[in-house]
Amino acid sequence: MTLAMRVIPCLDVSAGRVVKGVNFENLRDAGDPVELAKRYGAEGADELTFLDVSATVDDRSTMYDVVRHTAEQVFIPLTVGGGVRSADDVARLQGHGADKVGVNSAAIARPDLVGEIADRFGAQVLVLSLDVKRSARTASGFVVTTHGGRRETELDALAWASEAIERGAGELLVNSIDADGTKQGFDLELIEAMRAISRVPIIASGGAGAVQHFPPAVAAGADAVLAASVFHDGILTIAEVKAELAAAGAIVRQEASA
Repeated sequence: MTLAMRVIPCLDVSAGRVVKGVNFENLRDAGDPVELAKRYGAEGADELTFLDVSATVDDRSTMYDVVRHTAEQVFIPLTVGGGVRSADDVARLQGHGADKVGVNSAAIARPDLVGEIADRFGAQVLVLSLDVKRSARTASGFVVTTHGGRRETELDALAWASEAIERGAGELLVNSIDADGTKQGFDLELIEAMRAISRVPIIASGGAGAVQHFPPAVAAGADAVLAASVFHDGILTIAEVKAELAAAGAIVRQEASA
């Protein structure tokens, strides 16, 4: 059975507010996460991704109260990432309404975390979040970053994704730091490279600026497309993106949530 292409708004949250920048810098206020989540659920979003972008940088846990209030307003899957360092963190997030969790920096620091979460909750709960930059230092030409794109690691992005899948990651959220916030289109080369090594679903992130940018990401191998500022700023609606995907031959879920 062919699964519907998912359209996922992303709420990057810092200090209780949705923020957005370019290449993860010069962040600006983009609204209230609970109100935006409620709006996107009503407009037909297939999932929501909530990323506490300063949790790892500030060395603290995700804002559980904001997660809970967000989950109370939406009736679609909610993925939460940022500051997840243990399986107990995952249990607590699920208790506050999260359906899936995203891990990035903590999994890089301690790769066993991937297996611990997958073994306890199932691979379907675990999304490996990859903030990727182009780099001549790695064999693939892509390097993994941490701390919201602020720190480059020594990890080849494709090698790390392959390892995490073997350890139990059930999905890859592939965000191009180079394309993030630029509105110039998704990094299709990166998506294609990840598709070639991944047997799990891929969420493409970073660079969406027009409806025409979404079908090429699907053609490159994405199972879902994620965007932030184009939705927050009213440049595009979820319905417009789905119409463009459908016109290109993708299967999309048309009905909005209750």
